[in-house]
Amino acid sequence: MLKRGFLLIFCAFSWTIALAQDPQLSQFYASPLYLNPAFAGSAMAPRVNFTYRNQWPASSANYVTSIFSADMYFDKFKSGVGFIFNSDSQFANLNTTEFGGIYSYHLKLSDNLTAKLGVQGSYVTRGIKFNGTTGDQISNYLSTGVYAPSTDPVAQRATNGVTINYADFSTGALVYSEQFWVGASLHHINQPSQSFNNNDARLSMKIGIQAGYRIPLADYLIGNNLGDAIEREKSITPVIHYKRQGASDQLDVGAYLTYSPLVIGAWYRGIPLKTYTKDNVSIISHDAAVFLVGYRQDNFSIGYSYDATISRLGSTGGAHEISLSYTFQDWIEPARHARPRKGELKCPKF
Repeated sequence: MLKRGFLLIFCAFSWTIALAQDPQLSQFYASPLYLNPAFAGSAMAPRVNFTYRNQWPASSANYVTSIFSADMYFDKFKSGVGFIFNSDSQFANLNTTEFGGIYSYHLKLSDNLTAKLGVQGSYVTRGIKFNGTTGDQISNYLSTGVYAPSTDPVAQRATNGVTINYADFSTGALVYSEQFWVGASLHHINQPSQSFNNNDARLSMKIGIQAGYRIPLADYLIGNNLGDAIEREKSITPVIHYKRQGASDQLDVGAYLTYSPLVIGAWYRGIPLKTYTKDNVSIISHDAAVFLVGYRQDNFSIGYSYDATISRLGSTGGAHEISLSYTFQDWIEPARHARPRKGELKCPKF
């Protein structure tokens, strides 16, 4: 039987990671279009978002993800449109770049209830380059004492760099009011193949569920003696995010505390009722404890979060995530001070 060598082991591990999960974000709503296509236009105004995540920097299995998105709402057509760019690097050898276009339709169910349906089409480029030693080279050296170039055709291709391209399609839906929202998304509907050597290594569909409930803690408007009105939100928002892809699943449960302009958040990632067995030892499915601090002033938001690893992975360096967001409210409703936009989805801005 032909030995695949270190390169194919590396590729198989990379594919396993890719099939098990997409890049995960701690600040769910900092990249709303990445979370669910139905979020396109949910700000009811032009909006741009940027997120940078460095996961496990102390580990050789390092992930670096950058996501930029822009979207806006057209009231005349009851529609939102958006664009998303996603760049993901794994192990410094496997790189994925995605360009996606998004459309959503806004449907008013009642005076207090709104639904949005979204679709997304993306063009993805995935590349790998390997500059290490392969298995057949080691086998040849151990048997002959001669270190020769690899004869494995896949290894030869990857040494020079291998790139594949494919189309990817997703959809999603949201139902929301002033107090709550519930969403569901389905990514990779067409299950594109990610294989570099003509194998049928298809990307599993990813199912996501998002929900939250905003609980006001006090009146939002606080006046001053200068005649100006300052919109200051004071609320707590429990949130949940569940996703499943292939045989893997993940649950995030936590809450945002907002005392405008400050936002703090904390949540747990893992499924405590789920266990798996390794070396005859039952291990609880813990992953991380996540903490966030953010600042939001009028149309601008900035947030930072840190994932503290609580699983048995050991010292990974956790994960650092920075997000920026700006909503161009004055394009739609020119005013001296920011005011709530009618129909805007009231989920956290981080």
